[in-house]
Amino acid sequence: MVAISQHGMLTGNRGIIHDPATKSLLSRRWTSKAWLICSCEYKGRHREVMARRSWTELFFLDETIALSAGHRPCFLCRRKAAEAFRRAWATATGAEKPSAAAIDDVLHRERLSHGRKLIHVVSLPLAELPDGAVIVSSGAAYTVAGGRAFRWTERGYEPPEKIARADGLLTPPSTLKALQAGYRPIIHPTIESLIGRTPS
Repeated sequence: MVAISQHGMLTGNRGIIHDPATKSLLSRRWTSKAWLICSCEYKGRHREVMARRSWTELFFLDETIALSAGHRPCFLCRRKAAEAFRRAWATATGAEKPSAAAIDDVLHRERLSHGRKLIHVVSLPLAELPDGAVIVSSGAAYTVAGGRAFRWTERGYEPPEKIARADGLLTPPSTLKALQAGYRPIIHPTIESLIGRTPS
């Protein structure tokens, strides 16, 4: 987790992982297996970030980054997206309408190992990865869209780059399967504006 000025399109929830007195993060990084991707606006409610002992507001540039961290759409504030994700998940896994808890259990096993982010093996060529998959190459994270790789930075996405090979997959394997089965995540509009550029 990093504190930056970049504005995110979505917020996230892993439970209470901050101290409201100092508005700083605690050493723990989650208190629940339900890691959610939430809307920044919901029924006109307003929250002051880290101001009270409630869930800790995390922010993501777009949904691809949130999914790669192991989050999933919230069934409260993003019900339509959550249902679409569950349908794609069910199609990919053969499960019959899995519960949110069942999805969370699988994701939790795919997120971390001994407290560290799991980087998974990439079994597909870059051109065959679905839009929204996030890979790592030479220590940098790239969102795949239109068969191209866009580097995530603290300033936003950079123009597409030619990636000879990915060192690993940041997106959990079950989420990757949901993307392959048709789930369409929210991708930051800068990527669309950069898609026409020739990869460097």
